[in-house]
Amino acid sequence: MGSLFRSEEMTLCQLFLQSEAAYACVSELGELGLVQFRDLNPDVNAFQRKFVNEVRRCDEMERKLRYLEKEIKKDGIPMLDTGESPEAPQPREMIDLEATFEKLENELREVNQNAEALKRNFLELTELKHILRKTQVFFDEQEGGLNHTTESMTRALITDEVRTGASMGPVQLGYMEKSNEREDYLPCFVAGVILREKLPAFERMLWRACRGNVFLRQAMIESPLEDPTNGDQVYKSVFIIFFQGDQLKSRVKKICEGFRATLYPCPEAPADRREMAMGVMTRIEDLNTVLGQTQDHRHRVLVAAAKNLKNWFVKVRKIKAIYHTLNLFNLDVTQKCLIAECWVPLLDIETIQLALRRGTERSGSSVPPILNRMQTFENPPTYNRTNKFTKAFQALIDAYGVANYREMNPAPYTIITFPFLFAIMFGDLGHGAIMALFGLWMIRKEKGLAAQKTDNEIWNIFFGGRYIIFLMGVFSMYTGMIYNDIFSKSLNIFGSHWHLSYNKSTVMDNKELQLNPGTSDYEGTPYPFGMDPIWQIAGANKIIFHNAYKMKISIIFGVIHMTFGVIMSWHNHTYFRNRLSLVYEFIPQLLFLLLLFSYMVLLMFIKWNRYAATNPMPYSESCAPSILITFIDMVLFNKPKDPPEGCKVYMFSGQGFFQSLFVLLAICCIPVMLLGKPIKIMQARKLANEEVQPITGATSDAEVGGVSNGSASHGGGGDQHDEEEISEIFIHQGIHTIEYVLGSVSHTASYLRLWALSLAHAQLADVLWTMVLSTGLKQEGWLGGIMLTIVFAFWAILTIGILVLMEGLSAFLHTLRLHWVEFQSKFYMGQGYAFQPFAFDAIIENGSASSGEAD
Repeated sequence: MGSLFRSEEMTLCQLFLQSEAAYACVSELGELGLVQFRDLNPDVNAFQRKFVNEVRRCDEMERKLRYLEKEIKKDGIPMLDTGESPEAPQPREMIDLEATFEKLENELREVNQNAEALKRNFLELTELKHILRKTQVFFDEQEGGLNHTTESMTRALITDEVRTGASMGPVQLGYMEKSNEREDYLPCFVAGVILREKLPAFERMLWRACRGNVFLRQAMIESPLEDPTNGDQVYKSVFIIFFQGDQLKSRVKKICEGFRATLYPCPEAPADRREMAMGVMTRIEDLNTVLGQTQDHRHRVLVAAAKNLKNWFVKVRKIKAIYHTLNLFNLDVTQKCLIAECWVPLLDIETIQLALRRGTERSGSSVPPILNRMQTFENPPTYNRTNKFTKAFQALIDAYGVANYREMNPAPYTIITFPFLFAIMFGDLGHGAIMALFGLWMIRKEKGLAAQKTDNEIWNIFFGGRYIIFLMGVFSMYTGMIYNDIFSKSLNIFGSHWHLSYNKSTVMDNKELQLNPGTSDYEGTPYPFGMDPIWQIAGANKIIFHNAYKMKISIIFGVIHMTFGVIMSWHNHTYFRNRLSLVYEFIPQLLFLLLLFSYMVLLMFIKWNRYAATNPMPYSESCAPSILITFIDMVLFNKPKDPPEGCKVYMFSGQGFFQSLFVLLAICCIPVMLLGKPIKIMQARKLANEEVQPITGATSDAEVGGVSNGSASHGGGGDQHDEEEISEIFIHQGIHTIEYVLGSVSHTASYLRLWALSLAHAQLADVLWTMVLSTGLKQEGWLGGIMLTIVFAFWAILTIGILVLMEGLSAFLHTLRLHWVEFQSKFYMGQGYAFQPFAFDAIIENGSASSGEAD
């Protein structure tokens, strides 16, 4: 089979590069993205490798670019992104890049430091301006005789007159009388600003520490001030504290320092305050001019950097990725040649050689690189080529487990089976159309949407699965037409094949109305496509009819899906030439599934074909046996119960004999699956010991040792059972046999989720129509139009939010489980490891040049 159905054939190669050409050659391979290098220095510390200094230089350049990016984003400057990927610079260009980044960083840091110093000075002058204004009001009140305590005063001055018993007379706030005798009692004050949220605690601390011997006035600064350190807007208040004595002065200053309050000089004389205020205003105007020029210069620097920042990031990350890859190489004894080992796709060897040749020509080296294939018994990585359409489906498979090397890839089949099984559960023409249109919109706008590169994880999941969403919507529209279901209603396209004898009121109002195909109301011919719309009015037996139909098709598609999975294992066994697994696993597994569950599906078709309401005895509807009861009696070897008079026990002649034969054959398949393979391996080992020679022919699962470089490890081959104890082989085979036999029953029942979710989806849609939208449709007149608009909006929100999003997610997860457990368990091991080539596109997309360091 081609690479679409299996992973690419891989080969291990040894690469010899001249030291002067190694950088250019690795750069070309990074642009190509088809080579996965192995680390030939696993025991060497990362700091002891040859190109560690170059990697550090790249780290330093990345740090500077991140600093520039942060500053650019802070100012909201758009960064130019042309979508182009420049080539990796030559090593000599690193010096120019480092010099450019160093100059930009130093210039920007210097501008930021100057701007911060100017902003800090501006903040201080602004706070001083507010202090001079507010304190002027305080002193004006004092001079006007308002020196008594008011509601705006938070603390009253308590003099120590009571403590000493000495009367000082009236005290004038802010007035300092020169007196040698009472120098400690001369009143003085301090003024400053403090954060508004700290003010209550500041007042309490002053009161307690100074024992009430202070007088505090405060006023809020209405406009917020900018913090120069982080640019945040903060609210502050001006305060002035009056006190007496050096001891209180020391306490007050310590408290202010503890609360991060800023103190400013405030002259006592009004003329001095006015003169200082004028000087402050002049300096603020000058600072505004200088700050504006500084911000303009900073903006110009950032705009110039924003034009090239994306390209600089790409260049630096490519350089770093190249040197990180070169650290994986070995040096030969002459120190002039680098040796590497790498996994490459077999079909792309010529393309890789051309890329190496281009790199050699770019470097000017005269010695061509050498690429040699190596023989190895290691398991190669799994590489499945994908495009934008198949990538999402391959991601669903890889989420379960990466396929073993050259194992059958379920992704191509999942493109059809996944949306189809989803649609069985989600079948509604209207809901499917909404989903398909959403997926189609993302497909049509994919270039623009992909260029946005948002960090919204939910959106990225939707956009990555746009083709899955579109196909799920299209398939849901198809199954919706089969169910004849659009927003819980039906379309009468071809005209009903029923002619009811009831009057209109009975049809519209009678909830117990049933459709009986045995009467003359039914024409006897089926509806041309899908369900007949007449079933919408059958309130009594509509759900019964849909239940029987959807339950049966769930089992039918489930058995077909599982049988297809078993057949896929045949492709694995034949490809890996694993005759033991083919004879003792595939054949009994397929027989077991066909003899029991495919026979049950056959009975469903026989029942549909032979029994009808209009048929005479013994094939009338009343004589139709239950498939479930028939299957249970078959497995348990029970004798069927006597049928009603005029009916037959079996559907066809010889049914009892064939059923007993099928069950016996199915039971015989179990010991074959359980013991056949281990016994054959045990016999082969015994024969080998007797003849003292290796096991040859089809005697073990290791026959595939030389296929595909001897690296097949699964798919029926490469199990290497010859290295296991025989007891472990028996236990291993017993577990797989029990899992398959019991799983066949449980997996078949698991497909009934198709019926259950389909029924739930249809009933939820019917509830929304009946309980919500129909109430708006029943209103008449202009008021009914307004009511219908409101009700329709509410119904549309519930439909999209519940039936499309939530029900869609539920059906998606159930479909995913059916593929992972019921389908892939029949043939898919998923124990390989993914091919991770050295590719610049992936490194740049991940935003890190060292994406391979985790290996």
